[in-house]
Amino acid sequence: MWTIIKFEKKKLSSLKSDLEKKLGANCKFYVPKLLFKRYIKNKWAKKEFNLLGDYLFCFNEKFNDSKVIKTINYARGLKYVLQGFNQSQNEIEEFIEKCKTSEDPEGYISEQFYDLKINSNYKFFSGPFTNSIFKIIQLQKNKIKILMGNFNTTINKKDYLFQPI
Repeated sequence: MWTIIKFEKKKLSSLKSDLEKKLGANCKFYVPKLLFKRYIKNKWAKKEFNLLGDYLFCFNEKFNDSKVIKTINYARGLKYVLQGFNQSQNEIEEFIEKCKTSEDPEGYISEQFYDLKINSNYKFFSGPFTNSIFKIIQLQKNKIKILMGNFNTTINKKDYLFQPI
């Protein structure tokens, strides 16, 4: 059973080790990550972000028992366990599967994660148009026709990082 845990960012490794001690070695952790590349001062700067901020997914069969949740509440680095995860197992599994299918070979979430919509606004996080806002005019298989101000162009989906605004 999957649960959602809010953690202290600097204590993630101690949280994982504490949970493995309390629950056994059969814990699975999943933290979806994004990699932003920006061109700053003639160099590429890379920055890694957690898609969900300071939340992670943890899988263990023992989460069916509410007493187990109470025992892990005192693990180092854990802020709290979100309530209601029992009723949301299907949604959690669907979200994790969507994240895993849109990961690139390095394990970072790619642009396939977002459902792109025509006439919606997006913001670039990489490439020469970093921090520029654009509108999608037309969607093709691997390319997107965009409008930035009065400028129309076509870009490759996989070459740039962007997200909806």
